[in-house]
Order: sequence, then structure tokens, then C-alpha cells
Amino acid sequence: MLTAQDFFDLSQTTHAGLFAGTTYVWDALAVLSAYIRRRLDTDLKPNVAGMAFHPSTVIDGDDIYIGAGTVIEPGVYLKGPAIIGRNCEIRQGAYLRGDVILGDGVVLGHTSEIKHSLLLDHAHAPHFAYIGDSLLGARVNLGAGTKLSNLTVTSYKDPATRQRPTIAIEVGGQRIDTGLSKFGAVLGDDVQLGCNCVTNPGCLVGPRTLVYALVSLAKGYHPADSVIKLRQQMEVTSRRRAGAGRPAKG
Repeated sequence: MLTAQDFFDLSQTTHAGLFAGTTYVWDALAVLSAYIRRRLDTDLKPNVAGMAFHPSTVIDGDDIYIGAGTVIEPGVYLKGPAIIGRNCEIRQGAYLRGDVILGDGVVLGHTSEIKHSLLLDHAHAPHFAYIGDSLLGARVNLGAGTKLSNLTVTSYKDPATRQRPTIAIEVGGQRIDTGLSKFGAVLGDDVQLGCNCVTNPGCLVGPRTLVYALVSLAKGYHPADSVIKLRQQMEVTSRRRAGAGRPAKG
């Protein structure tokens, strides 16, 4: 239920090696940085040094690989290390903070921010998204304003060790410590989140699940092939026009 294969079709990605030897799907986050550096040292040699970018685009570091056909629009801030696949769209104002992998055909849109995360092929975060310490499957789509929160509001550094507490989740009545102090979400292949959703730290959403707009999704496991809806009670009343009922001036 909680392995990488339960969330992603690893036969369809060139980054299956990230999950080699993992027990739980989120274990990949602990080795993400090392995996990126290993690929940059071997088959995906950094290539930004010879590329031309718009003057308003900031390329921070030369440890970045960009695949053929990818478009980096003006105003992007791209910090390494990073691996960006082929035919991606990195739109104006996007902020990539390092330790990022984007598969082929990924869209990262206007004012979307990403750090220490993986987006598999054709995942889209086109408008005003935050993606922190997260793993997104193929063809995932984040509605405008979606936030994948990665740090609990009660997380404080220990004064002596300077370490934060790790995030634990409950699945099937079992408490599992992820070993991660920062952990956003795992979204399986073909998951869709509606506009202005927030996933709380430690969310795992099975493949093909749909989450309606404005949902604040609790941490823990949400099964595949589900529809998660927010029910609101609304009241509609007649609008009183300004001045209505006042005596006319004579």
C-alpha cells in the first residue's frame, strides 16, 4: 500500500532508480539530493553553461541539466542542483529552489515554487502552486493556488540539537514515523487537486484520486480511485437596496 509501485508506474520513467532499495515511497526524499548529484556526474551532465536565457532569468549554479525542447521563460529563478526533462514549460516567475527533478513534458507555472521534489512526466503545476518535499506522479495536475505544505505549525527546532521533530502518520491504525522533519505530499499517477487545495504535511494520495477545490486534506493515506469532496452549507438572502424603505424627502 505504501511502496513506490503503489503510487507510480515506474516502468514509464527514467527516474525509477530514485526508488531503488526504498521500503516506503517517501524514503526517496531522503536520497533525492544524492540521486540528483549522481545522475549529474554520470549520464545527465550539466549543460546550462552553454545556453542562452532571457536577461531577467536567473540561473544560480552550473549543476543543472535541461533537456531538449524545454522552454525557460523570462523571470524564472532556477537554482541547482536540478534535472529538467525534455519539452517542459517553466513559465514566467517560477522559482526552483534546488534539489528538483522534473520529468518530460512537465509544466511549472507562473509564481509556482518548488524545492526538494520530484514531478514525473507530464505533471502540471501551472498556477500559483507551492511544492515542498513532495513526490508527484505522472499526469498529476494541481489546480490554481494549490499548496503542498511540508512543515507542521507545531514544528520547532530543539534548542540543543537544532533538529525538528519527525512527521508520523497513521495508516490502518498503525503509526509510522516517516523519519522526515519536512514532508509534503505523495500524489500518485493521474491525481488531480482542485483550485486552492492544501495538503497537510504527510499526505499520501493514491493514483487517479480526485480532490475537489478548497479541500484541506488531512495527513495520512487516501485510497486510489477516490473522490474527495468538500461540503459547504450556503445561505442566499435577498439583497436590500441602499435607501430602500426610507421616507422620500419633500
